[in-house]
This record gives sequence, C-alpha cells and structure tokens, in this order.
Amino acid sequence: MRKAFAALAALLLLIVVAQFFFAASGAFGDSYAAHHALGYVIFLVPVAMIAVAVPARVPGRLIALSALICALTSLQVLIAVTARAIGEDSVAGRLVFGLHALNALAMLAVTAFIAHRARALARPA
Repeated sequence: MRKAFAALAALLLLIVVAQFFFAASGAFGDSYAAHHALGYVIFLVPVAMIAVAVPARVPGRLIALSALICALTSLQVLIAVTARAIGEDSVAGRLVFGLHALNALAMLAVTAFIAHRARALARPA
C-alpha cells in the first residue's frame, strides 16, 4: 500500500508540473481548458492518496500534507474567482491573480516534499 501511495504522489507531482506547462501554453494561446480540467484532478488525487495512506499506516504528517494540497487547490479556485470578479484586466485583478502563481509554487513545493518522503517510505527496510 505504501508503494501505491508513492505512485500516487509521483503522479500528483507530474500533474502539478503539467499544470505549469498548461498555464504557460494557455497564456499564449488563450486556451486554458487543459489547465482547468487538470486542476480538478489535482484535488482528487490527494483524496485518493489519503484513502490509500490510512490503511498503509503512512505517517500522519504526509496524510496532513496530502490534505493541504486539497486545501491549496481550493484556494486556487477561490483566487481565480476573486480575480475574475474584480476584473482580470484591472491592476487589482492582476495582483490577485499573481497570488494564483505563488500558491501554485507552494503546491509544487509541498507535492515535491510528499513525493520525496513517499518514495523513501516505499523502499524496503
């Protein structure tokens, strides 16, 4: 089960990195469809990780960090909705959208940490 947790953590890291690619490519092509769709997957993968982690007796810190990814993903949506409500073309809207990128960096850091620790846990003793 710990190997399954590690595999899901690696998948999540890959998805988060892909999000950066899709955000950048969408910025130049005005199509964020892939970025939006993958955002929902980022919320669901940590939920699956938690479901696998509990019976595998993964340390509580990694379970909590997996839940944190769900919270940060929800914050991403809140930031985007707020920026659109303010006006994406306004200075204030752009500043709020800047938080979207900073939060994404936090998500990347937490996900990389989870993947690193999960890989160590999956190794035989």
